[in-house]
Amino acid sequence: MRGFLASSIGVATAAVLALPLALPTPALAATSPDAVSPVTPAGSTQSLPLVPVGRAADRSPGVPGMSASPRLPETQGLAAREVTTFSLVGVVWDDAAAPLHGRVQVRTRSAVTSVWSGWQDVETHNDEHAADPDAVERGSGRVRGATAPLWVGASDGVEVRVQAEPGTPATRAPARLPSGLRIELVDPGAEAPVRGTDGKNAGPGGDDKGDLAVPGMTMEMAESSAANLPHAELGATEIGALDKADSTADAVFASDGRLTAAAAPYIGPRPRIVTRAGWGADEKLREPGFGYTNTVKAAFVHHSASGNNYTCKDAPAVLRSLYRYHVVSSGWRDIGYNFAVDKCGTVYEGRAGGVSKAVLGAHTMGFNTDSMGVAVIGSYTGTAPPAAVVDSVARLTAWKLGLFGADPRAKTTLKSGGGNLYAKGSNVRMNVIAGHRDGFATECPGRLLYGRLPATRTASARLQGRP
Repeated sequence: MRGFLASSIGVATAAVLALPLALPTPALAATSPDAVSPVTPAGSTQSLPLVPVGRAADRSPGVPGMSASPRLPETQGLAAREVTTFSLVGVVWDDAAAPLHGRVQVRTRSAVTSVWSGWQDVETHNDEHAADPDAVERGSGRVRGATAPLWVGASDGVEVRVQAEPGTPATRAPARLPSGLRIELVDPGAEAPVRGTDGKNAGPGGDDKGDLAVPGMTMEMAESSAANLPHAELGATEIGALDKADSTADAVFASDGRLTAAAAPYIGPRPRIVTRAGWGADEKLREPGFGYTNTVKAAFVHHSASGNNYTCKDAPAVLRSLYRYHVVSSGWRDIGYNFAVDKCGTVYEGRAGGVSKAVLGAHTMGFNTDSMGVAVIGSYTGTAPPAAVVDSVARLTAWKLGLFGADPRAKTTLKSGGGNLYAKGSNVRMNVIAGHRDGFATECPGRLLYGRLPATRTASARLQGRP
């Protein structure tokens, strides 16, 4: 989707611009048999197949950035239609190894105002966020190709166009679109309240503000990513157990399971981390069990490329949507990132298995082994990351890298599992705090977030107490 973005997806996308005017408003739709259903606690995914779109000559002009060439490249799409409420969109296809060389655009109708958005580009990923080629997760048979997800907020109408990258007469024919293209419409569901032992609501969905008494809580219970209460709602006893579990041999281990001596001197303070229970992860979605790697030698910083059109109170819903998109739509075993950070600097637990442990993620294809992935929720190619984001990434890496004896200012060597920059098996020297683009040919984590990584390394090392 590189150079042709400014000049291609043709007039074929413009034909149905008038259709939304005929669609019912939410108030009218509520009286019909096809009324928009309410948000469900567990969330949902609508998967709609895309169909071929006719020639540009048969359609009306008017979509910005579209080509009017009579020799249109292959185009597929979905005419404007009313759908069940959703908040995040993405496009998937059958073969994860087949790249989508083209442009993906959507526009959506707000479920609140009934107003249609303008056309928005959806970033194509082409395997850059994924499990390594030989990973068990990759060979499950369920993994699909997928674009980046795009957060659009509560919406009840959608229109989609996907156009293959055009070729030039002197060089090659237009690209072909991969088979099985579908639009995925993800509803994050309502945030289920976290309940304390007294039966009252606690956490994001509850009203209780006091400490929660959890008699007999063990380190294992505190460490459990499935059972943890939101960190902000824990009482002093529970926080103590959690912090103790996160700073002992149960959490800091070498490949033989013993505490690494090098980790002891320089471990940053544990930041507040909202657990999976805290952001409402449906643990029934992911595969059971956990996957681990030997250690954590590096942290790859990403952006989710899902756009910045969210408020910080929406971040748990965005995260639930990303999780559902990764698992249900893309076929991964769990959300790909080990951690996420919203634009207000709140840190969230990502892939399950224990925030202090070396959990194997699916964030940087070729370099998931012995690394962790931190995704900043949003898009940071043209938008600068807030200071709170940079600070939180520094604090998170100072703690997590410190558990494994890694200096944030140093370089480390990782063995490539295969990708588009480094051959499988090659040893690659890179920064301990690296950007996704350091391991894979991609724009991620966005030019402006990538530019903040030098300052992040310095701040992270300072928080570890390094001279």
